[in-house]
Amino acid sequence: MQTIGKYRIRGLLGRGAMSRVYRVEIPTIRKTVALKRLEPDPMLVALMGAEKIRRLFVSEAVTMAGLRHPNVVAVWDFGETQGIPHYLMEHYSHNLGEMIGETYRVERPSRAIPVDKALHYLRGVLSGLACLHYAGIVHRDIKPFNILITEQDTAKICDFGLSKLRGETFAGPQQLKVGSPWYAAPEQEADPNAAGFSADVFSAGVMFYRMLTGVLPMAEPIPPSRQHPDLDAIWDAFILKAIAPDPDARHGDGRQMLAALADLETHWEKRKEAVCRLPPDPPGQPPTPKHAPLRLRKTPQKVAPKEALAFFRLDPLWRPRSTRPRDFRQESAGIILDAESDLVWQTAGTPYPLSWHQAAAYVEHLKAEGFGGRRNWRLPTVDELLTLVTDLPRNRDFCLDPVFDPEQRWAWSGDRRSFVAAWCVSFDLGYVSPQDFTDLNFVRAVADA
Repeated sequence: MQTIGKYRIRGLLGRGAMSRVYRVEIPTIRKTVALKRLEPDPMLVALMGAEKIRRLFVSEAVTMAGLRHPNVVAVWDFGETQGIPHYLMEHYSHNLGEMIGETYRVERPSRAIPVDKALHYLRGVLSGLACLHYAGIVHRDIKPFNILITEQDTAKICDFGLSKLRGETFAGPQQLKVGSPWYAAPEQEADPNAAGFSADVFSAGVMFYRMLTGVLPMAEPIPPSRQHPDLDAIWDAFILKAIAPDPDARHGDGRQMLAALADLETHWEKRKEAVCRLPPDPPGQPPTPKHAPLRLRKTPQKVAPKEALAFFRLDPLWRPRSTRPRDFRQESAGIILDAESDLVWQTAGTPYPLSWHQAAAYVEHLKAEGFGGRRNWRLPTVDELLTLVTDLPRNRDFCLDPVFDPEQRWAWSGDRRSFVAAWCVSFDLGYVSPQDFTDLNFVRAVADA
């Protein structure tokens, strides 16, 4: 199958028990969007029946299309091809599940993310949930893979296949679970009809716990302050309330939890201000004498996924196995020299995300105009980009001004994954990920000093 109706298939984005989501291209304007098509698992059809599954799929499209909120994915169209329904929605390259490195073995540790970023994403999720709950909708499947992240770093809730309206009852087989293990609230696992707004609060709380600590809370969760040095009892109270087994002990809905989050954010800002007012730590070891520049691979390569961990020297969570000393110096306006590698970098790069082919054209433009007095700009390799990756901020790290423009959260490399995809590096989370050429990411060009 190469097309669905008029849309040309460019790849498979995901699959579930009820449907598949494809990356497709709108003809003529060549815009990339996501198309969700009803393709139920035969076992689900045997349990529920084809007509009931079809009604659920259509209901999901209607529910999403009826919402208009910056933190909820928009549905643009609905149609059928050969009697099989599908709907069209926004497409984004990243989701929170991929960004933290969650796999089908959900219980395995994942990547923790910076505190400020975790707060930002939770605020977006709760804002979206507040909209859903106001409309009387319980999502019932809030989890990292159902939170898309836009190029502007906005969180958007998607996948309403398990949602229910206020007063609805679940008429599926008794043995069929609704929700995702670890993220579904206890009352929802016991009885899908018992899931109220606080069930979504529970799922959001579990997700927040995982973002901060890199692990899931167990039946008797360890207070997050014992797993993260910058958290304290205020954080414990907020998170443990959200994931309380008793729904009456939680925040009642997304709006209530959002109000509590505002207080937590205020507490966090005051803590950072207090830390930054402290005198700096006394100097430690004398600086290491300048040695020969670090030699990095400069020639782009085609690297298959099965070879990538070893080739790029990454750990199982796709992060660099080790970091190295950094000696960044402002060379001129818009240019930073890394004295350790004798490379010069753009301080910023592109102000907006580009496709991979647009990224290559951007670098050619830099060379042609002699940006920064140089004409040897190029797309960096993954090896070079990883030299810009830092550890997660801790303690006084929050007080340091960033060396580079933080707008460029994702950066294209010149290394290809295949004939239709290339490798990217996340500066925020410090890991490597493949991206389709049509995905949108930033560029930070490099040149030899």
